Amino acid sequence: MNKTDLINNIAEKNGLTKRDVETVLNGFLAEVTEALAGGDKVQLIGFGTFETRKRSGRVGRNPQTGADINIPETTVPAFKAGNKLKEAIK
Repeated sequence: MNKTDLINNIAEKNGLTKRDVETVLNGFLAEVTEALAGGDKVQLIGFGTFETRKRSGRVGRNPQTGADINIPETTVPAFKAGNKLKEAIK
């Protein structure tokens, strides 16, 4: 399912316009992105938690040349599923 499919499904199931659903979805995504960029967590009880995690630096290898390359430490987004979501997909 892509973003368009999600918007269409929500609009159809809830009797809303696609434009309204898209506005709300874009607002939700912007708020989650802003919170994560600021170092905060977004916790939706029963669904899951969006957070950031530090990935430590390491030495990698260029597959074409075999040369070692340094991969710097970085911060990556992460999602941890909540109990209700886990149970729903079993």
